[in-house]
Amino acid sequence: MTISIWRYSHLVLALSSGLFLILASVTGIVLAFEPMQTATNGYNPVPLNEVRLSETIAALQQEYDEVLSFKVDQDDYILANVVTKEGDNKELYVHPKTAKVLGVPEPQHPIFSFTTNLHRSLFLKSVGRFFVGLVSFLLCLIAVTGLLLIIKRQGGLLKFFNKVQPDYFELRYHVVLGRWFLLPIILIAATGVYLSAEKFSLLPSTRVTHKIMEPEDHVDENIQASDLTIFKEITMDQVRLVTFPFSPFPEDYFELSLQNRELYVHQYTGAILSEQPYPFTYLASRLSLTLHTGQGSFLWSLILLLASSSILFFIYSGFVMWRKRVKNSVGKSKFSKDESSHILLYGSETGNTNGFVLALQKALIKAGKRVFVAPLNSYTTYKKATDIFILTSTYGEGEAPTNANKFLDKLETVVQPNQLNYSVIGFGSLSYPLYCQFAIDVAQNLRKQDNFKETLPLVKINNQAKETFLDWIEKYNQRTGELLSVEAYLPKSNFLKPKKFEVIFKTEVNVDRTFLLQLKPRKKIKFQSGDLLAYRPKEDQAPRLYSIANYNGTLLLSIKIHEYGICSRYFSTLETGNKLKANIQKNTHFHFPKKATSVTCIANGTGLAPFLGLIAENKKRIPLNLFWGGRTKASFQIYEPFLSKHLESKQLQQIHLAYSQEGTKQYIQQLLKLHSKEIAEKLHNGGTIMICGSLAMHKQVLEVLDQATLTYINQPLRIFEEKGQILSDCY
Repeated sequence: MTISIWRYSHLVLALSSGLFLILASVTGIVLAFEPMQTATNGYNPVPLNEVRLSETIAALQQEYDEVLSFKVDQDDYILANVVTKEGDNKELYVHPKTAKVLGVPEPQHPIFSFTTNLHRSLFLKSVGRFFVGLVSFLLCLIAVTGLLLIIKRQGGLLKFFNKVQPDYFELRYHVVLGRWFLLPIILIAATGVYLSAEKFSLLPSTRVTHKIMEPEDHVDENIQASDLTIFKEITMDQVRLVTFPFSPFPEDYFELSLQNRELYVHQYTGAILSEQPYPFTYLASRLSLTLHTGQGSFLWSLILLLASSSILFFIYSGFVMWRKRVKNSVGKSKFSKDESSHILLYGSETGNTNGFVLALQKALIKAGKRVFVAPLNSYTTYKKATDIFILTSTYGEGEAPTNANKFLDKLETVVQPNQLNYSVIGFGSLSYPLYCQFAIDVAQNLRKQDNFKETLPLVKINNQAKETFLDWIEKYNQRTGELLSVEAYLPKSNFLKPKKFEVIFKTEVNVDRTFLLQLKPRKKIKFQSGDLLAYRPKEDQAPRLYSIANYNGTLLLSIKIHEYGICSRYFSTLETGNKLKANIQKNTHFHFPKKATSVTCIANGTGLAPFLGLIAENKKRIPLNLFWGGRTKASFQIYEPFLSKHLESKQLQQIHLAYSQEGTKQYIQQLLKLHSKEIAEKLHNGGTIMICGSLAMHKQVLEVLDQATLTYINQPLRIFEEKGQILSDCY
């Protein structure tokens, strides 16, 4: 059964019972206060497991003229029905050892009485009882389908309480609260169903039938009940109800209701005249009532209160999620698949990815393209297509969303009539180990197809980060010469409030029009080398991303001034003491590896920036080599002071430099070829390669590395990419 069936079942059940659930939840919230209020009366001065039944009987018989009965209620209060020495018949809460009066029972407050009737039957008697039972049953089904959806979302039962992917408020806390209150809600629903079934006599009888032995007549009638051995052996925490004999005649007896059985006891000999265990249905009924009402436990009543409140939140958040799915639903394309030049295929389980699909679709149409949009499962031939974009999330344990689970099979059988330029964009969360795994699988399979040519490498977008998507659009425009603009079509921005930074150091601009900029956060911020500084200029709402090094708690950036670069030209004008506002964007897939046997850092130009801090994190001094490509020796001088001390401390073993404009005039990929055997062997032995720099360099470096691994260890580079041994942050 597919996940869609569970999701649609969850939705249909919620919609069909929503109004009744709101009413049941609100009344449940009110009723949760009654047992909480009762539990605070304090009529249980001593633990009942420390008091013998004989002690309580003796105290009652001494304190009152006659004792008719007493019971131990759900709060462990002793409520006695007695005749006082003044001749008055009263019900009193009494001390279990002294029988002194602790209080008198009060009638149920009108608000609780009204709410109880509304909660039980909607004031419709049997008809209302039926609807309440039915809604309780539907709530059970909602909870079960919700459980299955959470398990699938989290990637398995063992990961049920793993970190939840950050998302918009309603979706995130629909999952978070669902995990914490799932069991209480199931118990509320299941006990509601049981109690309703009991009222309609759909369950076996709970009555206990006794066969009384003939009581002994010739006994010593001077023996006191408190002296009977059986009463001395029973503690008060086992007692529910004790009914005293109607007369002093031997034929009358004590009736005892204990936790799990009923006893008839001879009032003078203590002999058990009849003993009957309670049937399972009776015990289940009693437990159901306790669990459903919270009677006798302040803590459980509080949990029921929170669970009932959470149901109201689930109804609200579920409605918001449904509305978002409807709003982000992809409608019918204006152009057919065979007349369109640009194809957008998407995979999404919750509909969040669709907002990006619609934004890209509108941007392409505005640019004059004929665009066809469809789920990945609709993949087929496209007669006039030149470009195909695949935007997909990952679901569960690296699996495809429901509307994309047939794509990889179709990719193997469908033959395209033309060559297609493709781009894959993956959506996911770094909090999951199989981050964007399905997008990775799609990209790997497309590379194997003859009629597909990669426009840009796979980009992974963490937690729906619009900055990353906008950055990808900019790279796409640079690569293709297009002028796509998507910002106006994206959902309302959720960019964080920018943080304040102060410039504390800046180098002179070198021969490559490059400089280093060091920023100090005005307030403490957690960040690591490899994270990104997202700066949003006033002239353009799209943020610019810069790889950063964490250098002694400050941010170190390497920036090249571009002729038309809004941000680079602005940064070049900054002086020590100047202030600016920006955000830190986590980039956890490019942090220093924790388990690598060796690290090889590869960069060109300003891509060296994050390595200035990453190398400093090599506290264990594992083998670490740096390969860097620039124009001239003068290009490297601004970085040298930051790296030389790491050579001395052995945090960095060697630096390999390639200059394209002097000496042997080689590019970094040519330099890597000279060390390809060494690099391939390090990969084979568990090493990690980190690449930062231009996309053009990145592509050529991967080609060199792929050839190296095939030549020296007979394995394609993709094997190591899949293992997470190739980390890239290129622009």
